[in-house]
Amino acid sequence: MAKGKKNKEQDHQNELLENPEALADKLSKTEEFVEQNKTLVFGLGVLLLVLVGGYFGFETYKKSQNEKAQNDMFQAVYYFEADSVDLALNGDGINLGFKDIIDEYGITDVANLANFYAGASYMKKGDFQSALLYLEDFDANDLLIQPRAYSLRGDAYMELEDYGNAADAYQKAASYETNKYFSPGYLMKAALAYEYANNIEAARESYETIITKYWDSSEVQNAKKYKAKLEDIAS
Repeated sequence: MAKGKKNKEQDHQNELLENPEALADKLSKTEEFVEQNKTLVFGLGVLLLVLVGGYFGFETYKKSQNEKAQNDMFQAVYYFEADSVDLALNGDGINLGFKDIIDEYGITDVANLANFYAGASYMKKGDFQSALLYLEDFDANDLLIQPRAYSLRGDAYMELEDYGNAADAYQKAASYETNKYFSPGYLMKAALAYEYANNIEAARESYETIITKYWDSSEVQNAKKYKAKLEDIAS
């Protein structure tokens, strides 16, 4: 049945290709449809132009906003690095803080980065709930900063004694673009969180991953030591 239908469609296509009159008739019907529906066709054309123009216009606007945000955030980053976290978060009355950057330039990549800095600032202040709010809003395709954000979330959960979520956050950090330079350290943190959560098997597996997958990392000796302690306790 399906094969017969396919053959019929093929015959119809061949007819159009081989018969100029059939093709002319097809084109004539298309022109007739356009003529009878000028308003619809014109409206669709305008809509397409608006959508295309709007997209490129938005991208241009976003780029200009991103450049302004970069300039405005320079002082906030300076305050952050100087451990003046209140000024970094809220500004100094002249220069914007991270929270202002997020509010004013919300569509930009810089505002996204400001979420990371704001979360890290609240970590320094010991306000771990606020830190989580900002860190959870941060999202980037970056080898260093994204896993660092996950790790900071894990640190916040640890401080709040939410060890299960802490372990999950550390695991996300460890599995993000895995490498021998950072992943083993995050796995060590995950193992500790699992131990606090009394999930001994998961802790052992984290240590084992370091030993087998990252055998040439600086964390491997500690991983062997803590894994052996867990096995001694289990026996």
